[in-house]
Amino acid sequence: MFECLKDAVAARPDLQRIGRYMDSRFLLEVGDTPYHVTVVNGHVTAVDKGPFKMRSWDFAIRAPKEVWDVFCSDMPPPGYQDLFAMTRYGHASLDGNTAPLLHNLRYVKELLALPRRLRQEAGQ
Repeated sequence: MFECLKDAVAARPDLQRIGRYMDSRFLLEVGDTPYHVTVVNGHVTAVDKGPFKMRSWDFAIRAPKEVWDVFCSDMPPPGYQDLFAMTRYGHASLDGNTAPLLHNLRYVKELLALPRRLRQEAGQ
């Protein structure tokens, strides 16, 4: 689901510019599958699919696969359209040091929405 982030961000200089101050490692959990995402100066340098043993991260965003599927749909319903909506309504959880996330909120939100945008651009 999120394996495409590295190439998708590399093709979007506007998004790289938005995240140019972000250096962080964070965890995205899709059900039982963890993805470790490394961002350096707005560039996604690695998206590693787990499982991992003792890999550190700054913050983690966790949700069941069904929730991510709804989030990535063309028109997600209220409560699924945004990271904070998903956490507010209990569909997802956010753990760890949220400072890097909050300092780069627009970048992270657009990064998470990239799978949806890529699918829309592909016309699927």
